[in-house]
Amino acid sequence: MPDHCASCGKADANLKACKACMMVKYCCVECQVAHRPAHKKACQEKAKELFDVQLYAQPPGQEECPICMIPLPYIAAECTYMSCCGKTICVGCRYCLTRACCPFCISATPLSDEENLKRLTERMEKYNDPKAMVILGRSYYDGLLGLPVDQSKAFELLQRASELGSAAAHSHLGFLYYDYDGVGIELDKKKAVHHLQIAAMMGHVSARHNLGCSEGKHGNYQRAMKHFMIAAKCGSKDSLYYVKHGFRDGYVTKEDFEKTLRDYQASCDKTKSEQRDRAAVIIARERE
Repeated sequence: MPDHCASCGKADANLKACKACMMVKYCCVECQVAHRPAHKKACQEKAKELFDVQLYAQPPGQEECPICMIPLPYIAAECTYMSCCGKTICVGCRYCLTRACCPFCISATPLSDEENLKRLTERMEKYNDPKAMVILGRSYYDGLLGLPVDQSKAFELLQRASELGSAAAHSHLGFLYYDYDGVGIELDKKKAVHHLQIAAMMGHVSARHNLGCSEGKHGNYQRAMKHFMIAAKCGSKDSLYYVKHGFRDGYVTKEDFEKTLRDYQASCDKTKSEQRDRAAVIIARERE
C-alpha cells in the first residue's frame, strides 16, 4: 500500500522519509521545504529523541591486547602504542615479556625520541594511521619527542585523525574546543560537545565522563548521571564517584546504583592479569 506525501497528499510507493526524524515522507524536495514550517518543531523533538537513544546506548567493548587477548584498560597510560607495527598492547605484555623489542613484531625498541618520531611519521604518512596522528598531535601540543610547541599543527593532525574515525582524536578535539583558546583554535562549546559525543558513542570512556561533567555544570543532573553510569560500567572510578553522589542526592535509583556497582567491578576484573599487576609494580619502582 503506497504512503502519502505529508505536504501534498500524493500517494506514492517511492516517497522519501525525512532523514532527521523518519516520521513523515515526501514526494519531492519542494514538498519537504513547503512543509518545513509545520513539521519543524515535531521533527526537532523526534530527532533529539532518536539521537539520545544512540547517545545513551551502551558503547562497544574495549579493544583487546593483541598478545594476551585481554581487554585493554581504558586509561591510556596503561597501554603502549608500538610505533613499529601500529599495535596497541597492554603494559603487562610490554614490561613483562621483553623491553628490548616489540613483543608483537619483534622490531627493536626505539632508543631515542628521534627514532620514535621517525617511526610515528612513517606510520602516519605511509599507512595513514590515526593512532600515530593522535600521538604526533599531542606531541606538538605539549612539545614532546623533540618537537616544537605548535597548537595549529596539533589541531590539524587531530582533525585529520578524527576524520579517519579516531575516538581519541574526537575526545582531544572536544577538550581543545572547550577549554583552550590557542593559535588557530577558537573556543566553541557546541563543537566541543559534538566531538565528545562522537567519541563517547565510539566507546571512549574519558569523553563519556567529560560529557557527564559538562551536563552537570549546566544543571542537567539526570543526563549527567546517565553518562556517569555508562562510564562507570566501563571501569571509570571517577564516574563511579559521581554515581555514588547521584544516588545519595536522589538522581540515581537504588536499582541503577547497584547494577552500576556490579558492572563496574566486572569491567575492572576483565582487564586484570598477573602480568599487568607485575608491570604496575615495575613502573612504580622506576618512578621512585
